[in-house]
Amino acid sequence: MTDEEMEEQISVFNPNRLYHLDISKLEENDESYSFEDGEEAGFATSSVVGVTRDIPLQLLYSAYMQGIFPWFSEDDGEPVIWWCPSPRFVLFPQELHVPESVKKLLKKKPFTYTYDKCFDRVIKECRAAERKGQDGTWIGDEIIRAYTALHKVGFAHSVEVWEENELVGGFYGVLLGSVFCGESMFTKKSNATKCAFVQFVKAFEAVGGKMIDSQVYTDNIARYGAKNISRTAFLRYESEFLTKPLTADLGKTFLALAN
Repeated sequence: MTDEEMEEQISVFNPNRLYHLDISKLEENDESYSFEDGEEAGFATSSVVGVTRDIPLQLLYSAYMQGIFPWFSEDDGEPVIWWCPSPRFVLFPQELHVPESVKKLLKKKPFTYTYDKCFDRVIKECRAAERKGQDGTWIGDEIIRAYTALHKVGFAHSVEVWEENELVGGFYGVLLGSVFCGESMFTKKSNATKCAFVQFVKAFEAVGGKMIDSQVYTDNIARYGAKNISRTAFLRYESEFLTKPLTADLGKTFLALAN
């Protein structure tokens, strides 16, 4: 993509819908952005709603407030591509299905868990994880920088799974209102992250969590009861749930339930 083409695509962002992140830790030059339908903006698919060169903190926050997330291959030299896919893959906590194998394992309590103990290690482990059918990873340096910044201001969170003193699994995501947007997970020990995820969903429901956004379909999350819904339905749910804060501290609730 040439600089001229890039500038044309960046113009997709117009300040019509602004979501300001009123936090003192924001960088001075951070701004708010809005996004348009991909096809109306000239993209090949309506699921793509914009392209930028980087991921400023304010832009990342604004994107999540509009149901949008970055997904691109930094290793392949792609620019930052912003997505709002249709259909959208979500899990409503009250519809959680726990496989029998996980139920049996949870009774044995083979692992211990932490919350936000080492976000940087979790996201880097997710980057290094090998995945079937994938050559490389979409988690590059820019993604790590952006989500680490979002973690530092309190919106991105990690769950860690330990066997003795070894980090054997975990995942990270973004929490806004009563919506948790799952980003990526890794496991080094069979079933480690499955156990963490099930207990996290239970804790999330216990504190008033309404919806877990898994973005696009995966067999891994489908086994827990996640399903595809239309983008229109997703955005309607999100607009309602973003304004509803959790009723208690998610991290403390998760730790009390899991350990």
